[in-house]
Amino acid sequence: MNNKVFPTVRQLVDQVEATQQDNIEAAAQAVAQCIIDGGIVQAWGGGHSLAGAMEVAHRAGGFIPTKKIVEPSNNAYETVERAGEIFMKKVDVRPGDVVFIISNSGRNPLCMDIALGCKKKGAKLIAITALEASSHLSPKHSCGKNLYEISDIVLDNCTPEGDCCIDLEGFDGKICGMSMITTSVLVQAVTYRAAEILIEKGITPPIYKSQNIDGGREFNETLEAKYIDRLYRI
Repeated sequence: MNNKVFPTVRQLVDQVEATQQDNIEAAAQAVAQCIIDGGIVQAWGGGHSLAGAMEVAHRAGGFIPTKKIVEPSNNAYETVERAGEIFMKKVDVRPGDVVFIISNSGRNPLCMDIALGCKKKGAKLIAITALEASSHLSPKHSCGKNLYEISDIVLDNCTPEGDCCIDLEGFDGKICGMSMITTSVLVQAVTYRAAEILIEKGITPPIYKSQNIDGGREFNETLEAKYIDRLYRI
C-alpha cells in the first residue's frame, strides 16, 4: 500500500528542521528567560489550532509554568472583531509572559484581537502560522495586518494554504491537514531547546511528569505550588 501520509509528514518535518532553526532558537531563548523571570508561558489556538495550545500547556514533558488561554465561546466569534478585545480584559497576561498564538491563516479577527491584547499587556508574542499562505491572504482585521506581521517571533509550520497536503486519485481536491503535526514538532523543539538553555544556566527545568505514572501527580502539584496563583486563571 502506497500511503502518502508518511512521506508527506517526513518531507514537512524535514522542511521545518531545515528552515526554522533560528526561529526555534529565538523562541526557546524567550521561553527560558520567561521562566527564569517567574513569568508564565501561555498559548491560544484558533479552531483546530487549540490542539497546538494543548501541546504548549499542562502536558507531560512540557513546562510547569504554562497555561492555555481558553475563549469560552469556543471560537464562535472567530470572525467578529472586538469580541476578543472584550475577552482579553479578563485574561491574566502580564509583562514578562510569553504567549504562543497559533493560527494557520493568522487573519481572523478573534485571533488578531487576542494577539494585540497580549502585546498591549506587555507579553512577548510567538506566532505559529503557515507563513507563506498567510503572507498571501488579505487581513480580516481592521488593523490591516495578519498575525505574523505583529508578532515578535514567527515559527512557520510550513503547510500550504488550506492546510491539506495530499492529492488523492479519484477525488477532486487535497486531503489530510498537516499543520498540527508540524506545529507539535515546533513546540517540542522549542521546549527541548529552552530546557537545555535552563540547564546550561544551572537551573533545573520545571517539567511536568505524566500524572499516570506512580508519583507523577504529587510531583506536579509540588512544582505547581510556586505558580498556583496564575496557572488556573483565565
